[in-house]
Amino acid sequence: MNTVYVLWIRQLKRYVRSRARIVGALGQPLLYLLAFGLGFGPTFAKAGEGSYIQFLVPGVIGMSILFTALFSGVDLIWDRQFGFLKETLVAPVPRLMIMIGRTLGGATVAMLQGLILVVLCLLVGFRPAGWHAWPLAFLYMGLIAVMFTALGTAIASVLEDFQGFQLVMSFLVMPIFFLSGALFPLNNTIGPIKIIASFDPLSYGVDGLRGALTGGGYHFGATTDLAVMSSLTACLLALGTYLFSKVQL
Repeated sequence: MNTVYVLWIRQLKRYVRSRARIVGALGQPLLYLLAFGLGFGPTFAKAGEGSYIQFLVPGVIGMSILFTALFSGVDLIWDRQFGFLKETLVAPVPRLMIMIGRTLGGATVAMLQGLILVVLCLLVGFRPAGWHAWPLAFLYMGLIAVMFTALGTAIASVLEDFQGFQLVMSFLVMPIFFLSGALFPLNNTIGPIKIIASFDPLSYGVDGLRGALTGGGYHFGATTDLAVMSSLTACLLALGTYLFSKVQL
């Protein structure tokens, strides 16, 4: 457990020290929030869908957590290339503990990024259904963070260079985000998009987060969202642990 704690704290220290990383990770979500939220707001309201800011904010929070969690895998490649990973792996502790520590650290960083964005969203006019909604919202945020941190670690475990990791992330991140229903309602979209969205893990996280924060309006259903997110998180943790156990130095 000491190894888990050390790796967790190390990830947090990296985050706190990297001010540019914090600002950069907030830039894109804020751009979507302001450009889409304010730009498409009147059109969304005329279509009878209500406030677009209220609809968009859960999706933007999910995006912020997604990006930060997935790209936490870069730290694994960095540690491998500069020798820290070797020092960690030769320690007399199971690789499972190392994987848990790294995942918790990356997920905590992603959650902190999401919480900072929550504060900014409140400042631009977002209003949750009630403060009682936050515990369930934090649960979904945590599941998104752990799930995609584990996925980022799994991908980084089979790659050895930054360029390959960036290419894979570019291929994954934008489709996962855009097809999750973060920017548009899935209820009224065409059939193929609905089918694709049902296979997108972020769809269930955004849907659960939106339902929790707005007091209803689930697309898949609260029970389905929670069951799918929990199952996928467990599966990706298992996959990440297996691939990390095969890392060769």
